[in-house]
Amino acid sequence: MSDAAALPGQPRGGVVSGPATPRTVNVLAPNASPMTLDGTNTWIVAEPDSDLAVVIDPGPQDDAHLRAVVDTAERAGRRIALTLLTHGHPDHAEGAARFAELTRTKVRALDPVLRLGDEGLTAGDVITIGGLELRVVPTPGHTADSLSFHLPADRAVLTGDTVLGRGTTVVAHPDGRLGDYLDSLRRLRSLTVDDGVHTVLPGHGPVLEDAQGAVDFYLAHRAHRLAQVETAIEAGHRTPAELVAHVYADVDRSLWPAAELSVRAQLEYLSEHGLV
Repeated sequence: MSDAAALPGQPRGGVVSGPATPRTVNVLAPNASPMTLDGTNTWIVAEPDSDLAVVIDPGPQDDAHLRAVVDTAERAGRRIALTLLTHGHPDHAEGAARFAELTRTKVRALDPVLRLGDEGLTAGDVITIGGLELRVVPTPGHTADSLSFHLPADRAVLTGDTVLGRGTTVVAHPDGRLGDYLDSLRRLRSLTVDDGVHTVLPGHGPVLEDAQGAVDFYLAHRAHRLAQVETAIEAGHRTPAELVAHVYADVDRSLWPAAELSVRAQLEYLSEHGLV
């Protein structure tokens, strides 16, 4: 869920739909919009020699898309064995119940409301299916329930909406919190340093081949926006709407409602740190 168009200095991306790494294939949902970029990336993840696959974020309630995901896996000789959710926004999770019905799989998520089956997801969980290993990384901030999935064998991380392939993501206040989001970006950066992650497989937009560069860009962008909000407040802009009009003047107005959520999160962060 994007709150801005691509900005100067953003790392360029690669594949939008189709094979992305040796273990991942993206099936792009037909829900393109200013908020969802090209559409939701539904990821099929499997070991190259396995007949079992995991699907991350089935996407919207679109039966043709859900069946296309199943067909893509079956054409590769694979059965979908599990469904995972990065978070509960409808463009990622609305189709999960129908997808579980089509595939007879359980749905695992951090939020109990989204789960189908007894098992949820928590920080540090390791999911193993058909030789595949996915590690659950807590990345709250965009939403409270946001998760990422580290795929060590491909030196990749599936980030949902925490890092996008183009533009920047919204901190969806009040559920999303800027302090949490900054901590999550730092956690992802540590994966690039400590675990050699170099590829971001995002929930929207193209694949990013420079994971560290992408996270550094996001951290710098957040610091820049926060400084802009502080300066705008000092200049007399007070309400979220006034701050959006001033700070996000370069952003398409259709994205201003999303930008206002981020501004509210920024104001909360500044207040918590005694800066306003």
